[in-house]
Amino acid sequence: MPTGLFTHPACLGHAPPAGHPERPERLEYVLKSLKNEEFQMLVWAEAPLAPLAALSAAHAPALVEAILGPLATKAERDGFAQIDPDTIMSAGSAAAARRAAGAAIAAVDAIMAGTITNAFCAVRPPGHHAEHARAMGFCLFNNVAVAAKHAQNTHGIRRIAIVDFDVHHGNGTQDIFDDDANVFYASTHQAPFYPGTGAASETGCGNILNVPLAGGCTSQTFRAAYADSVLPALVAFAPEMVFISAGFDGHAADPLADFRLTAEDFVWVTDEICRVAARFAKGRVVSVLEGGYDLGALAACVAVHVAALMNAAQMVQE
Repeated sequence: MPTGLFTHPACLGHAPPAGHPERPERLEYVLKSLKNEEFQMLVWAEAPLAPLAALSAAHAPALVEAILGPLATKAERDGFAQIDPDTIMSAGSAAAARRAAGAAIAAVDAIMAGTITNAFCAVRPPGHHAEHARAMGFCLFNNVAVAAKHAQNTHGIRRIAIVDFDVHHGNGTQDIFDDDANVFYASTHQAPFYPGTGAASETGCGNILNVPLAGGCTSQTFRAAYADSVLPALVAFAPEMVFISAGFDGHAADPLADFRLTAEDFVWVTDEICRVAARFAKGRVVSVLEGGYDLGALAACVAVHVAALMNAAQMVQE
């Protein structure tokens, strides 16, 4: 079974004002990087609209209604609707957000149907800052959280792990699952840094592992955080499905953060996560794009990340 690639042209329609780092070109560069010959075995699929019930399983219904109702209407009428200084909707944002969450849901469904082993969701806006009742940090809906809830509620997956290697802490994902012992959330992130959460002392109900790392974090420090903390905890949890919040803004070229990582670090961490998934979860991994704001570095990192997912899928079949 191959690797799936879930995306939709509507995700390009989320267009914050000029100069905003979370711009449509991010996805354009990503998709272009995945059309080389080495990716010919990728199974491309069009992301559906996330059902309202699925969005409301992870988010307060009032938030879902606000984004798809009054805020969407204001963006269509005025050009933009500002949620906070960083989070701005355009006329196409509501559709993009529903497609982004829908991509992750569809990836879960395809994996559970046995048509693919794992998947990458090339989508925007990103999601891991979106809390249960608040959109923030470039994020409208929490794509990974919506899909994880779908895996629980629709497919009966009991033990779900979410690994977040974005350079920013996924406060939204933590907020949604911090009282759910059946979901393990692990995050490595720069600290102190936006959004100000993610201290090691934040452990939820024993299901949250935060590994804050200082600015200037090198490959050696990053890999040690996984080898010493995240991967052993992931093994101990023994997940039945693994989600990755795949942010590539830890790359040394990224303009918004201060990590010094390389593309090879993202290959390494993807390989290690997939090995755990192969051991406990039949290789079932859904990776969803989060951050990454240097266009060239983002495209290069996504390409090697997806290649690693494809290799992992092949290894599972063998």
